[in-house]
This record gives sequence, structure tokens and C-alpha cells, in this order.
Amino acid sequence: MSAHEVAIVLNGRIGSDLAGALEGFTIDTAEPEVTTITGRVPDQARLLGLLAMFDDLHIQVISMNPVTSA
Repeated sequence: MSAHEVAIVLNGRIGSDLAGALEGFTIDTAEPEVTTITGRVPDQARLLGLLAMFDDLHIQVISMNPVTSA
């Protein structure tokens, strides 16, 4: 997997400590009770690491989707 931009939709809001750990990602909380983080992941290992971190923190991932340029 080469670098891709992804949008990961999470159930609920994330705290400021976790937001700070997601350097390089845009965090959107416009929808109630949903947080969307968007950013580039350099490889599959980084993506799996992010998903594992959310799992370890008991944060439900609603979806993970590639972001395509318009």
C-alpha cells in the first residue's frame, strides 16, 4: 500500500490528549456524537496501528474510507 489519504469516522468525541497524538490529521466534530479524522497514512502498518490504537482505547470505528481528490 502506498501513501493514501483516509477518513476514519469514530463514534463519539475524542479527548484533547488523543487529538494531540494525531498530529498531521484533521479532526472534524461537526456532526453530533461523531468525530472524523482525515489525513495521509504512509503505509498499511500505520493504518493498522491507528485502528489498533482506537481498539485499545475502546473507541468504536464506524467506517474507514479512502479520500479521493475531486
